[in-house]
Amino acid sequence: MIPSALPAGASDPFVTAAVWTGTVALILTLLLALQIVLLRMGLRRRERRAARAVARWRPLLNQAIVGEEPELPPLRKSERLPFLHLWAHLQGSLRGEAGEALNDVARRLGVDRLARGMLARGARDERLLAALVLGHLRDRAAWPALLPLASAPDSVLSLTALWALVRVDPEAAADYLTPLFIERDDWALSHVAGILQQASSPVAQVLARILPQLAEERLPRALRIAESLRVSLPAGVLADALRSPSSAVVIAALRGVLTPETLEDVRALLGHEDWQVRVQAARALGRVGQRGDAARLTALLGDPQWWVRYRAAQALRELPLLSRADLEAVRASLSDRFALDMLDQVLAEEEA
Repeated sequence: MIPSALPAGASDPFVTAAVWTGTVALILTLLLALQIVLLRMGLRRRERRAARAVARWRPLLNQAIVGEEPELPPLRKSERLPFLHLWAHLQGSLRGEAGEALNDVARRLGVDRLARGMLARGARDERLLAALVLGHLRDRAAWPALLPLASAPDSVLSLTALWALVRVDPEAAADYLTPLFIERDDWALSHVAGILQQASSPVAQVLARILPQLAEERLPRALRIAESLRVSLPAGVLADALRSPSSAVVIAALRGVLTPETLEDVRALLGHEDWQVRVQAARALGRVGQRGDAARLTALLGDPQWWVRYRAAQALRELPLLSRADLEAVRASLSDRFALDMLDQVLAEEEA
């Protein structure tokens, strides 16, 4: 038996609900489209204002770069951010007197005060830009405001603030930042080295002072910072690290051996049980070793580990006062096929 059809009025509430739902969805879609259009129009307006600001200020900044003293109009509120972006971009590619000329223009326009205000109250992008500007200006008055940002969880913001602190006062920054860089594993060593490059001498002094008090797990990073900056640590400090029971500490210390004061400690590590230590000991000996160390490196050519043999062969090639004829004599003395093959490979690489 076929069920009887529903009464005609039973479906009216559902139809009404569907109509209203569709109407509301259409209105929301139109409002979203209108908002997108307005946002794009606002973006276009900002781009046009920025282009006008750049066109107005670039010739004046170029005059300052070439040594002229341009007549500076007032910096309008709508021009501030485009001007700061342009100014920071130009500063990033300049050195010496040209950079100082741009700094003079910025101070005449009150950019230092403007940037300090942005640093205190601006949005994230504005604070990043302000820290960059204040670093180029070496603005000592910004130091108290930059310090809290240096320990911010935002890595980009904190690293920019750290860079600015080093620019403002390298010696004071070294005292404050070096322990911070050692503790913060989330900051890449390449970034750390780039920031501290301008303060390498005071950083070396700070490292020499704090290394003896550091916990063992912090020593490898501290030594890697010294290596990245190519700074020579005091022989006593480095020797203590080379005698550490931790392979990680010894490896980091060997990478930082740049002078022969710790040569005896390096030689003693050629027989270390950890093959990675032997690799770095061979490399260090190639940098600071003497002619008489050729026999020690020749013995390493027979090491069971391929990387040890390879670095030993490279170190033989790099030893001072060891000529190609001496290397040929070493080759002729080898009876181990693996040692001979490795030395031949490294000598072929040199010829290539």
